Amino acid sequence: MKAVLCRQPGPPESLVFGDVPSLVAGPGQVVVGVKAAGVNFPDTLIIQGKYQFKPPMPFSPGGECAGVVTSVGDGVTGVKAGDRVIALTTWGAFAEEVVADATALVPLPDGLDFAPAAGFILTYGTSYHALKDRARLQPGETLLVLGASGGVGLSAVQLGKAMGARVIACASSDAKLAVCRAAGADETIDYSREDLRARVKALTGGKGVDVVYDPVGGTWSELALRDMAWNGRFLVIGFAAGDIPKIPLNLALLKGCSIVGVFWGAFTKAQPDDHRRNNAELLALWQAGRIAPHLHATYPLERAADALNALLAKQVSGKVVLVTP
Repeated sequence: MKAVLCRQPGPPESLVFGDVPSLVAGPGQVVVGVKAAGVNFPDTLIIQGKYQFKPPMPFSPGGECAGVVTSVGDGVTGVKAGDRVIALTTWGAFAEEVVADATALVPLPDGLDFAPAAGFILTYGTSYHALKDRARLQPGETLLVLGASGGVGLSAVQLGKAMGARVIACASSDAKLAVCRAAGADETIDYSREDLRARVKALTGGKGVDVVYDPVGGTWSELALRDMAWNGRFLVIGFAAGDIPKIPLNLALLKGCSIVGVFWGAFTKAQPDDHRRNNAELLALWQAGRIAPHLHATYPLERAADALNALLAKQVSGKVVLVTP
């Protein structure tokens, strides 16, 4: 089979594409024939050796995919060859086949296409866990989304609207903000040319926002935190800007707000029943048309480096996905 391989830590250009032996499912595992694989920010880190998980070399990156089960290992029940699934893998999905634990599969209902499904669970799962479980977002509250045109950001915009919030989307260009408005954002802020704090004050009548969703980090985090409403919740999602901000903790005291960590990967293992329940609720929302993955582009598997570089260059609104023949 064909696979994208990371043979040594490095940038996307260091990846190689070639033939590797077909895979065999071990006990409790399945082999999934990959139809499409989602491309995510952690993929750019794992190939550089900068992610919290460091697989042995060589390996294929790719933490999520959609496809069809081709074989199952000993002890696997509840799934069989021919089943349509979404697989969560941490790595390995940038290939024509991937081995996944049977417990890491999400049934893919008929009628939902493989390409958008491949970019669904990680982003929407992260945002749903953040907004539902960690922030306990309520109808009528105001949600501020930083990096709102990215994969997790756009999912947060859609889910915030589906949960009844007023959503303010922040991004760095008119084109990106147009995507956010199409996804349901009530208000938008171009923080490349507008004063973030002044706009938040104007849009909230000085009250501030109830929830901040921050997958960006860098200089924007403290600015957003300074405009929290009383009893607000600041969600720490990630650091796509590259810099981990050092927040003055007196701000949490003065604002009476909470700074809440969101580690979706650990949540899926620590609370598997809640994770499965969230996935079922997300798929129901998708089937009902209340949320829908936004695909920026699809690339053939052999162009994985181009897809990763588009992500690093912040050229992507929504998700990019690799597809197999």
